[in-house]
Amino acid sequence: MRGSDQRSGSLFSYVDLEGRVRADHPLRTIREITNAALSALSREFEAIYATGVGRPSIPPERLLRALLLQAFYGVRSERQIMERLEYDLLFRWFVGLGVDDPAWDPTTFGKNRDRLLAGDVAKKFLAAIVAHPKVKQLLSTEHFSVDGTLIEAWASIKSFRPKDGSGGPPAPGRNGERDFHGEAPSNATHQSTTDPDSRLYRKGAGREARLCFMGHALMENRNGLVVDGCLTQATGHAERVAALHMIEPRADRGTRVTLGADKGYDAQDFVIELRTMNVAPWSDPREVIHPH
Repeated sequence: MRGSDQRSGSLFSYVDLEGRVRADHPLRTIREITNAALSALSREFEAIYATGVGRPSIPPERLLRALLLQAFYGVRSERQIMERLEYDLLFRWFVGLGVDDPAWDPTTFGKNRDRLLAGDVAKKFLAAIVAHPKVKQLLSTEHFSVDGTLIEAWASIKSFRPKDGSGGPPAPGRNGERDFHGEAPSNATHQSTTDPDSRLYRKGAGREARLCFMGHALMENRNGLVVDGCLTQATGHAERVAALHMIEPRADRGTRVTLGADKGYDAQDFVIELRTMNVAPWSDPREVIHPH
């Protein structure tokens, strides 16, 4: 018999979120590790949020779980992650929201996220996850790779204006044109009015210059897991400076470690700095030590 397409309403409904997530779902293991890391950060949260002052905020544990989902599923904005939390039972289960709990306002979510980032909680959160026994046993302590990528700023090139206030404004309208004729815009003389920390950067010769930042990740080579990361302004030497900063804590030991990187890191001063820290660059065939 053909089933009916008509939806029948009900006065009461009970949905067990725990039962809706299959037992072998990868997020179950991730949530277990995440909860252990969040528990270790309880004192950090207490220091950021004043006790008994103001209205209750978004629980930092739930906020950080939501940020993980943004990264795992490529959710691009606060508004989109709040929309997913409205209807996605898997997302609600992972974050810790009940079926009847409302999703948060995107603006409130953004403000609470910025408070955590200002307290350097994100870096401590990653460190706590990496230190978890289930994760630690997967990591190599001798062989690493580093890489950087451009992260486009949420700012239009039209906002790149002279720092001294000269230069005409864009044409009227939401997408008014901007005439750069006669100007030689550079980071020394110009700055974005909407995102002053962004920098005009060109990936290579003949490529378009964009307002952006630079993200950096340090990975161990046994399973390719990220063990450290940071965000910097986009400059010609940011990748090498960030790489030295991230590898240094892991190089302070008796055994020599290796660091692999692409040709963008192949600079004499960078290689010299690595050798002073007892780190073998992969680009040197005399010193390369292949991973197990």
